[in-house]
Amino acid sequence: MDVTLSDYEGALAYLYARTTGVFKFGLERTQALLAEMGDPHLAVPTLHIAGTNGKGSCVATADAILGAKGLRVARYTSPHLVDFRERIVVAGSAIPASEVVDFIDQWTPTIERLEASFFEATTAMAFLHFARERADVALIETGLGGRLDSTNVVRPRAAGVTSIGFDHMEYLGSTLHSIALEKAGIFKAGVPAVIGEPSAEVAAWLANAAREARASAVRIAHEESRIGDVHVDGAGTSFTLEALGDRATVCTPMLGRHQATNFAFTLLLLDAAGTPYAATLADAVRAASSISLPGRFQREGRWIFDVAHNPDGARTLASTLSSVEGGRRVAVLLCVLADKDWRAMIDALQPVATRFILTDAPTAPASRRWPIHEAARHAAMLGAEVAEVADFDAALVEASSRDETTLVTGSFHTVGDAMARLQVSPLSG
Repeated sequence: MDVTLSDYEGALAYLYARTTGVFKFGLERTQALLAEMGDPHLAVPTLHIAGTNGKGSCVATADAILGAKGLRVARYTSPHLVDFRERIVVAGSAIPASEVVDFIDQWTPTIERLEASFFEATTAMAFLHFARERADVALIETGLGGRLDSTNVVRPRAAGVTSIGFDHMEYLGSTLHSIALEKAGIFKAGVPAVIGEPSAEVAAWLANAAREARASAVRIAHEESRIGDVHVDGAGTSFTLEALGDRATVCTPMLGRHQATNFAFTLLLLDAAGTPYAATLADAVRAASSISLPGRFQREGRWIFDVAHNPDGARTLASTLSSVEGGRRVAVLLCVLADKDWRAMIDALQPVATRFILTDAPTAPASRRWPIHEAARHAAMLGAEVAEVADFDAALVEASSRDETTLVTGSFHTVGDAMARLQVSPLSG
């Protein structure tokens, strides 16, 4: 059916209202909600991906490879940049607004009775949509952690953890080991486990967790692949890859040395999933040119958009900037959520920044607004030029006041709000 914009906005307002209150972990509400819908999460084969960084790149890479094989691919990712519907996509098309409205109309009583959260309801909506669309395979990205994440209701063909870093420590623990164990919670008995983490020590923790979960196989990307000759420029990333008994040069439009590791992990994940998802290295190379991921070093004219939102992501971003910009520094428009390690992020970005424009993203929750005055003082102590412009629209004007490249980063809110105001489509990257 056709719906008005107000219908759609009303449905989203209802969903967003369910983000308030105490954060809810556990699978019980999601399982109960899906059971009343006929368990649509069991109707479509899934690949499950967790990790601190790299999930989005790996989902995008798998989407391109599987699509090139002729499969109808669904993907569930979070958060979105501009429009909620970006989270739920089948064969490149976002869930229709009318379906979002219909879902809320039909399932509100159940959602209320079960006290389901925003993410639990959204996860159920995604699985219902994928089943109705008869997707051949669904790429499912965890929202937070893994063990108790709502997406962990799936029975995947393969489960993979990309990397481990410090993020969401208030929920996942304060050590890399505790965070790794939470992410490893997606490994299941009888399901192959794939590990992309480059650190041998952390990869060993994940491998041990997979064996304890009785995974049918444990495959570690850096043990089964060899990467060399990595080159990053404005066109993307090229590298040689030895994997699956073959060797080839890969060229991906995704930027950053880490994209080589992400690609090798994804190829191994698909191989672990078996027929019809496994692809040869040659097939993957041919599909690589069609990889697209909004908000990951997405360049639009003078602007670069990147959703790096933790120190590891910021360090990777700084390295990529150095490679692509040839040593030329850029203006950094930055807003980080208060519960992130914004000091370490500023430290990582300072060497590549001509100046910082610190601001507040309009869609950032009020409870997570960062202390912009403290951030400005910290950046100034590093010797950086700093402009503190709390008003977001004024910050965009300030960021474009000089003839220089401007990087927008710090959170999905920051990038999404800038894209919306600058009329940049997330789907153009």
